[in-house]
Amino acid sequence: MASVAERLQVSPFMTFFIIMSMQIGIGVLGFQRIIAETAGHDAWISVLLAGASSHLILILIYWLLQQADGDFVLLHQRLFGRWVGGVLSLLLVLYFAIMPFVVLNTYIEVVQVWMFPDLKTWEFSLALFLLCLYITFGGFRIVVGICFFFLIIPSYLVFTFWFVLDYSDFYQLLPIFDHSPSAILKAAKQMTLTMLGYETVLFFYPFIKGGKQSAKWAHAAVLTTTLFYTLLTILTLAYFSENQLQRQIWPTLMMWKVVELPFIERFEYIGIANWLLIILPNICLGLWCSSRICKQLFSIRQKMALLVITTICFFCTLWIDDRAEIDFANTILNRAGFYFLYIWIPCLAGITYIVKKVRGNV
Repeated sequence: MASVAERLQVSPFMTFFIIMSMQIGIGVLGFQRIIAETAGHDAWISVLLAGASSHLILILIYWLLQQADGDFVLLHQRLFGRWVGGVLSLLLVLYFAIMPFVVLNTYIEVVQVWMFPDLKTWEFSLALFLLCLYITFGGFRIVVGICFFFLIIPSYLVFTFWFVLDYSDFYQLLPIFDHSPSAILKAAKQMTLTMLGYETVLFFYPFIKGGKQSAKWAHAAVLTTTLFYTLLTILTLAYFSENQLQRQIWPTLMMWKVVELPFIERFEYIGIANWLLIILPNICLGLWCSSRICKQLFSIRQKMALLVITTICFFCTLWIDDRAEIDFANTILNRAGFYFLYIWIPCLAGITYIVKKVRGNV
């Protein structure tokens, strides 16, 4: 395993918060429309299938980590050689760098549409990237602390969906299995972007005390996230008709409009503001993973790699001008995540198994 001092490691229990903070992000605000367009009122079944498949991939990830002593970059190099393995790992630098870029741009779009139409993208992204850079410079334990607190603090938002029940008709979910299996599976594939995040364990695994013990917490996190998304999908399908849902870009925000409190009229503003806390771990951990891979590949200081990657991400945000480009970036990340998790990880597991049988070790 990659040598990591014990003072830099965290408890296996924290894996639960790391993975959940990565999986619950900006996608919560609008994933329902995308999957309902394909699977209709059976979309909640697709969410369950996406969650079940995530558990299977997570099992393969932990098995691969055990074969490589917890070092995924080293596994690539052992199987494919220094240069080819290095290129494969370099692609993951790009993958994890795209993640904070997509999350931040999607969030900025929400803020501009709902709250501040005149907000300059570069100003907001510069402020956020500087904040995330400051956090990530503190090291992995600081990033984990952000994941923990920024998952707990806004968790009260879950209870606001209680207001939506008075306007929901759960008969809209009937009949069950009204759509073809291919449509339900396609919608499950479209959930890939929303479920992304648990693959970060491939790189923070050495920073967990007794890494194997973290497996149960990783599965608990994926299970909790799956149940949350399933319940939110069911509630959304009960609140909107299928035609209404297709006209909503951010259904979750629209549902918050029915929240009535004596001290605030537009609760969705509170939700959007609180969502900034939720996306910060997405950005910080994505930057940390990409810079960590660079440190292993090029033997450079992680802070230097982090500074370069963050700078590139910032300048890339300046190229985004409209919603079509943001949707395109989301589509790219969704496809990259799908191919990495559901194609490359199983193939890599198969190759590792064969090599182990032939050589006796990887």
